[in-house]
Amino acid sequence: MRLRARLCTFLPALALLSVVSGTALGQEAAREAARKAAIFPAEVNDPTLAYGRKPLPADQKRLDLVTEVLRQQLAEKGGLESVDLRPQAEEIRKESPLYKCNGCTGPIAKALGAELAVTTFADKGANQLFSLVVTIAEAESGKVVRQGQVVIRANTDDDWSHAARWIVKNRLLAEPLPGRS
Repeated sequence: MRLRARLCTFLPALALLSVVSGTALGQEAAREAARKAAIFPAEVNDPTLAYGRKPLPADQKRLDLVTEVLRQQLAEKGGLESVDLRPQAEEIRKESPLYKCNGCTGPIAKALGAELAVTTFADKGANQLFSLVVTIAEAESGKVVRQGQVVIRANTDDDWSHAARWIVKNRLLAEPLPGRS
């Protein structure tokens, strides 16, 4: 009888220990499985901004919003871990705009320990019309593994963030990224 009482006390504790250690191991495996990506800030190609002028504050706010939405969506839905860009901030500033730098993002991403480089730019045609383009390329080779584009005929925060979510869902992650099953 005593043995049975001890087992009844011991088994729930053993089960709890296995669940806790299994959860920790599962989380560790998920962290190890996450591919690292350098998700660069979204930029704008606005023909009205001549000679290096900065985007309007409202447009810059929306570009920052798009960058954050992409980081979040690619992490949650694509299993990509965003690396910290600060160690290469000077190089990024020097090479900007990145959508025109002819492959400079690969070496920057590699220097940050990332496998993938994610670049985004808004090609602004008019105040109410823009095309958002997102590209995911291998840092090592520069080979584009995914790219998506969407045209939006509106200009609110919701429109820009919706465009970023739509590209992730319908273009970038419509199929698993290479190296994923």
